[in-house]
Amino acid sequence: MRKLPFVAALAALLLSAVAVAAPDKKDDKAKPEKPDAALVEPQSSASEGSVSVEGHRIDYKAVAGTLVLHGTGDKEDEPQVSMFYVAYFKKGASATKRPVTFIYNGGPGSATVWLHMGAFGPKRVVTSDDSHTPAAPYGLVNNDYSLLDASDLVFIDAPGAGFSRLIAADTDKSKRDEQMKERRKAIYGVDGDGHAFAQFVTRFLSKYDRWNSPKYLFGESYGTTRSAVLANILENEDSVDLNGVILLSQILSFDTSIDGPEFNPGIDLPYELALPTFAATAFYHHKLPQQPAVLEPFLREVEQYALGDYAQALMAGSRLDDARRQAVAQKLHEYTGLPVAYLLKANLRVTGGMFEHELQNDGDITTGRLDSRFAGPSIDPLSKDSEYDPQSSAISSAYVAAFNDYVRRELKFGQGRQYRLFADVKHWDFSHKAPGVHGEALQSSTNVMPDLAMAMKTNPNLKVYLHGGYYDLATPYFAADYEMHHLPIPAALERNISYAWYPSGHMVYAHETSLKQLHDNVARFIGQTDNVK
Repeated sequence: MRKLPFVAALAALLLSAVAVAAPDKKDDKAKPEKPDAALVEPQSSASEGSVSVEGHRIDYKAVAGTLVLHGTGDKEDEPQVSMFYVAYFKKGASATKRPVTFIYNGGPGSATVWLHMGAFGPKRVVTSDDSHTPAAPYGLVNNDYSLLDASDLVFIDAPGAGFSRLIAADTDKSKRDEQMKERRKAIYGVDGDGHAFAQFVTRFLSKYDRWNSPKYLFGESYGTTRSAVLANILENEDSVDLNGVILLSQILSFDTSIDGPEFNPGIDLPYELALPTFAATAFYHHKLPQQPAVLEPFLREVEQYALGDYAQALMAGSRLDDARRQAVAQKLHEYTGLPVAYLLKANLRVTGGMFEHELQNDGDITTGRLDSRFAGPSIDPLSKDSEYDPQSSAISSAYVAAFNDYVRRELKFGQGRQYRLFADVKHWDFSHKAPGVHGEALQSSTNVMPDLAMAMKTNPNLKVYLHGGYYDLATPYFAADYEMHHLPIPAALERNISYAWYPSGHMVYAHETSLKQLHDNVARFIGQTDNVK
């Protein structure tokens, strides 16, 4: 499977750009003449506020700041990354009884503006439910569904994103350039990213005296990949037992992705696991030949077909006879709304980009990827694949404007600095060394299911909560469900995993009713697992 195109597609949620220094300049990507001294020391700005969560007022202290990560071994005193975070602490709460949840988006290399301003922060940006949000001014309101009622919150920007920066601090410019190359190579990858976040977590626990607090990870999208790696590192390298890992819009094995499976012929699983999301999307847009009355019973039927007759047909390959091929195409037409002739021409295998382009192409409309409830004008009606994501285009400006205003005006941080939605990741190292692998053997396709399984086995009390949206074509919900039911764990640990699905997309919280359900589910989960009597 091609890896970089998948990253670009998954990154459609955000944008990218990063440089060495924080201050804005005419040429922001130009390297500074000398290192930025502000990066090598932790910075912070404190403020106070209150939020009403489902009718209950919570007073909090907010800290926007940076923690500096260092190297290991003979470089343990060398500053390498300045990581930006915003932490919210409930006033008057006991640190040993108050849970703390570390929250991050994915990308990889993404800032966490989405979960911060759309899901669990005390302020929420208002966007249109399934259409393009009008231009500024945007609404910023009290978040009735902030997670502050259940836990203190730490929103973390990945290295190079947001206000986080890689540090090249040598006084010699040529040496700084070489340092920056080393930083990118070491950190922009599955394992380097996981270790950076692990160091951030342990430094945060020390700085704020939270070692004895109940601890949770909350990751979205590639953030779920990170959570599996991070949980294993924390549990088995840093001796940090977690109470819970909360996964939203999960991808643990990249062989299940519906983005680019045509470049991995012979692996048909992505087509099977995406079929229920195709069906949900066609249901939403009323493109099915026979529209079911209710979504979920229909999806259970499609799921059964996907792993039964459809999987068997694809496994037959060129041995599939014409009559059966025609029958499968007809059934796929009933489940997706795509024309039988198109399905036959596609050899019964439709990628995410193909489906997004074709479902509503009779009106020159492209269907959303991150949230397939969205739609927009097709850039090229004659293209094979979709060429942009209408959902990302519909809401990104609102999030960008709202956070840039909020962080400076209310959190008092970031003056003279540029907030970057994405790190400038020219190459992300998807190679991964799974737990238990000896020597230098690396996976050819990223699969962190062994990492999450190892964390669960070495901490058999660890609880995992998986959430996903029915209208998510970036990380289809049935693929996440499949991954969870194939974790290499004893049967007894399967009861430590719980599931919740929503009538929303990749960013479940973009649908307000689903946001309330997400909040209530996660708050209940924390209350049931925090071990506070």
